[in-house]
Amino acid sequence: MSKRGKKRVLFILEIVVLLLFIGGLFVYGQIMSRLDKIEQPVLDEEKIFVNPAVKESGMTGYTTYALFGIDRRTKNENYTGENSDTIIIASVNNDTKEVKLVSVYRDTLLNVGNDTYSKANAAYAYGGPEQAISMLNTNLDLDIKDYATVDFSALTEAVDALGGLDIPLSYAEIEHMNNYCVEVSKETGKSYTPVTKPEPEPEDLEAIVDTYHLNGVQVTSYCRIRYTASMDMGRTERQRRVLQMLMDKAKQAGLTSIFNLMDEIFPMVTTSLNKNQILQMLPTLIGYSLNETAGFPASYKFADINKQSVILPTSLINNVQELHRFLYGQDVPYTPSQEVTSYSSRIDEIAATGGEGASITEIPEAPAETEQSWTDDSYTDSGNDYSGDNDYYGGDDYSGGDYTGGDDYSGGDYTGGDDYGGGDYTGGDDYGGGDYTGGDDYGGGDYSGEDGGGDYVGDDDSGWTDTADTGDSEA
Repeated sequence: MSKRGKKRVLFILEIVVLLLFIGGLFVYGQIMSRLDKIEQPVLDEEKIFVNPAVKESGMTGYTTYALFGIDRRTKNENYTGENSDTIIIASVNNDTKEVKLVSVYRDTLLNVGNDTYSKANAAYAYGGPEQAISMLNTNLDLDIKDYATVDFSALTEAVDALGGLDIPLSYAEIEHMNNYCVEVSKETGKSYTPVTKPEPEPEDLEAIVDTYHLNGVQVTSYCRIRYTASMDMGRTERQRRVLQMLMDKAKQAGLTSIFNLMDEIFPMVTTSLNKNQILQMLPTLIGYSLNETAGFPASYKFADINKQSVILPTSLINNVQELHRFLYGQDVPYTPSQEVTSYSSRIDEIAATGGEGASITEIPEAPAETEQSWTDDSYTDSGNDYSGDNDYYGGDDYSGGDYTGGDDYSGGDYTGGDDYGGGDYTGGDDYGGGDYTGGDDYGGGDYSGEDGGGDYVGDDDSGWTDTADTGDSEA
């Protein structure tokens, strides 16, 4: 190549490098200006507790974060904040960049602080992110230092900024999602088109009928569903599935879409991470993989404690061991701290006494759950879609077929038996007489009670009245 040709190549390379440098500065400036929109309060580290044994040993090779989803409708002026009805632990392998997510079921009975045993979602309301992080650290032997909190409206904006998601839906999910969309649309000011239910109605309401392209309102509503057979376990699984889909789609999006995403959701994010920490994470996000997710506790039972429907870990010790195996890939069984052992014994005592004399506290005036007559039969998730054997097959509670047979949800598709007997959520004592109608507990109208007569409205058993459509304190 001639000298003139070499000079021409060098000149072109210089231009390319200069353009890349200018482009990099432009992108850097665009990102930095958007990071200013994130609320970044300084955590009071003195209020974040870690069990001494965990603090001394440390967890090398991993960084663990807490992700909270709140519903600002549940704000109680007597407390620091709202219930965190979505609680997710994110473990990042610093070497492989593999991310694992674990949802903590909102109704799990844990020590939420000051030896007060309540639903896990109450910790955020009692003492903000510091107390919620401490609840996770002390009950689960974790060493979480940072968190991010979003309102459920942020999910709506994120989905729309990325052009929507294609999600497989069952008939039951379509019905409940359409119902939730009414309120989500009202809260977010965004529109949606109801998904048309297939005809005729399928025999198996839980089976996937088709894949639908959903917008932000619909996806947020999908993530809030907990009235299907899988209850809150299914709700959290949907949330993790959507996070996986969003992460995959964001990797493929162009800069314009990414900037739009930042513009819409950053004002709705509160995090303890500072701008430099976030900026350092952004270039490597494309290398992260989110493949495995789970729920906590993995082994549990339902119980009524002091008139609250709660989820009891069958053994907090065993569940913490399983959590550490999943999050940190430990081959040798983890040895829980003295604190976890003590909390586990206390939870067992509360379960044995039915809550009499237990220090269980519920936040006054906060929207409560629609009470259900939970059974006290144990249920273990062995890794097959919340199942003991196969999808809710086998065992006593969800046994005998498609959520059929057994004692509680027995006799057919949510039919027969005592609790959900007589037809599709009909007959029996609790959900009897029609589609969620009649009976003693949820009788008289759609999710309405003896004193009710409206959607999801009051009765003697649920003890709450909701002026909105659902009454859930869910993110």
